[in-house]
Amino acid sequence: MLNDNRIRIIVGHYGSGKTEFAVNYAVRLSELGKKVVLADLDVVNPYFRSREKADELENLGIKVIGSSIKGNAVDVPSVSAEIYGPLQDESVEAVLDVGGDPAGARALGRYHSFFEAGKYDMFFVVNANRPETQTLENVEKYIRDIERASRAKVTGLINNTHLLKSTSLEDVLYGQKLVEEVSATLNIPVKYVSALEHVAKELPQDIKGEIFPLNLFMREDWML
Repeated sequence: MLNDNRIRIIVGHYGSGKTEFAVNYAVRLSELGKKVVLADLDVVNPYFRSREKADELENLGIKVIGSSIKGNAVDVPSVSAEIYGPLQDESVEAVLDVGGDPAGARALGRYHSFFEAGKYDMFFVVNANRPETQTLENVEKYIRDIERASRAKVTGLINNTHLLKSTSLEDVLYGQKLVEEVSATLNIPVKYVSALEHVAKELPQDIKGEIFPLNLFMREDWML
């Protein structure tokens, strides 16, 4: 489980749930006894940023790196120089939460010298219920644009098709068809199928990709 390269980059369009997945992934690694750093490189989206949960995550043993300007509510396009630490330290499991479009991916491009083929993974999170990623053509365009901006290659796909807390099994299976189509067309493997725990339990065990149950860290109890 989570048998991926040491540096994991999580990308995806706004609303795909990439930050929720990144946080859950980091928590799962920590539960496995790993030394984990979660780096928030999302300098575009002012909402649902992983650094907003820094205190909670650090209580779970996860170091969080965010803006070089302290203050969770400060929306500035600035990433702490601390990011170089986990990129260089091979004893650390690094999870990078990257901005959800090509503009956001450019923040990642400055670190491209650390992304040696076969030593990192970049996972593209797909929510087939988002208008911008409902078709093969649109998903392919986003992947190519992000690869170009970040100067790194997508190595795996994540089906995270959801309707927040209203997500059903049918929603996830609907997204799976699109993700498998993207996988076949671009020759990129389906790595994970992520869903809320009660939905994940209903997924067929032979589904393409590892089933990844999610907890909602980024949405407060009162949110839909």
